[in-house]
Amino acid sequence: MKPPTAAAGGGKGGAVDPSVPRFRCQECRRAFVVVGVDSYAERLPAHAASGNHASSVQGSVMGASRMDNSYVVLSRQNRSQGPGIPPRPPSAAAPHTEPHQPTRAIEGSYIVLPPPAASIYKAPASEGGGAQLTPPSVNSSSPSPGNNSGFHSSVTVLKRAFEIASSQTQVEQPLCLECMRVLSDKMDKEIEDVNADIKVYETSLQRLEQEPYNILSETDFQKEKQKIEEEEKKLKATIEEAEKLYSEVSSEMKDLEIKSKQFEELEERYWHEFNSFQFQLTSHQEERDAVFAKIEVSQVHLELLKRTNVLNDAFYISHDGVIGTINNFRLGRLSNVEVEWDEINAAWGQAALLLHTMAQYFAPKFQYRIKIHPMGSYPRVTDIHNNTYELFGPVNLFWSTRFDKAMTWFLTCLQEFAEFAISMDKENNVPREKSLKLPYKIDGDKVGSHTIVLSFNKNENWTKALKYMLCNLKWVLYWFIGNTSFAPPSGPGHTQSLKNKS
Repeated sequence: MKPPTAAAGGGKGGAVDPSVPRFRCQECRRAFVVVGVDSYAERLPAHAASGNHASSVQGSVMGASRMDNSYVVLSRQNRSQGPGIPPRPPSAAAPHTEPHQPTRAIEGSYIVLPPPAASIYKAPASEGGGAQLTPPSVNSSSPSPGNNSGFHSSVTVLKRAFEIASSQTQVEQPLCLECMRVLSDKMDKEIEDVNADIKVYETSLQRLEQEPYNILSETDFQKEKQKIEEEEKKLKATIEEAEKLYSEVSSEMKDLEIKSKQFEELEERYWHEFNSFQFQLTSHQEERDAVFAKIEVSQVHLELLKRTNVLNDAFYISHDGVIGTINNFRLGRLSNVEVEWDEINAAWGQAALLLHTMAQYFAPKFQYRIKIHPMGSYPRVTDIHNNTYELFGPVNLFWSTRFDKAMTWFLTCLQEFAEFAISMDKENNVPREKSLKLPYKIDGDKVGSHTIVLSFNKNENWTKALKYMLCNLKWVLYWFIGNTSFAPPSGPGHTQSLKNKS
């Protein structure tokens, strides 16, 4: 077999004989040309070729002269593995020789080829992987390459040969030389494996045959049989019990599967409810956090309001140099500082309103004997005898009896409220150092060492007495804030500064 690119005949130019059949390898799918078909026609069974084609093929094979020029003798070193020739298995039989054929001294393997095909071995091995062999010289004349009389018989013989080879080797034929060599190696390996298995089986069989064995007597056989039957009965009982247990376990498994499905449904429903609950819980927590945030803001505002000194903001007591002020209204006058009576009256109105508010808050606990009537810039004071006096001006510096009495009774009312505050601290067990103590002592119409009476008094002294009175009033105001759920302000220091500047 040779690739189609190589010359199949002795024609000029190396052209392939069109009468030579061409096939394709069933393994590697390479096309090749099969030559020397006529030499193998007689080896096929009688039914492989029919009619004149079979007889013509057989006649061409039987000719001795044809046989003499249609084989190639291989050297001894190339018998088993020549280039392009598959290796022969070790157990292969010697080639069969027909009895009527003349004997030749051929010690090696040979391939029968027709004379026109001998030239294919001159082709290089690179062309399709063919065998590179040099045939002996041929003296006889060869048939003409153009003769197509044996074409159909050659095709029939090849097809039949390939069918027989496929049925015997269980491999699709035809195959090229390389694929045939691979197949041969594979079959050699399989033969080696089979031979190794045969040896193992033979060794095992010999070992079994060599083992001694005893033949039981009839009595021992019956006993052994009875023993085996009893064991069989026990095993059958065990099997029945196992089957019974199996049926019970199967029923329990079915019940468990039903319960498992129910539990899965319950679990799924539980997770749905759990997710819904988690969603609601998250929503409620967000609402709660929002409410807590609002509460916190409200508490901050409440603390701010608690710390807010309403009365201190409503009645801001301070000073303007030597002159005391309340809500920026000056209370008093100097020789070099002329203050209008409207401003003085407004200041007295604010002071009267502050003292009246504190006294009314603790009524009736505080014995409010002296009544103060805040009436804007025209306040009045009623004494213990129900006599009412005007606490506003203008008045004459030398004749201001009613105005002086109104200021004196106002100072007395302030002293009584301060004494009430001190008694409240004692009831509440307030330490003495933290109890209310007026910065300036009140004694009748005097505050400190200055009288509050305007008649026959200097403006400077009268102004100082009014300033001291406002300072005492601010201390009473701080005490009032601290005992009526208001946070104590940081104002006493400011009042102390007012005291120090006096």
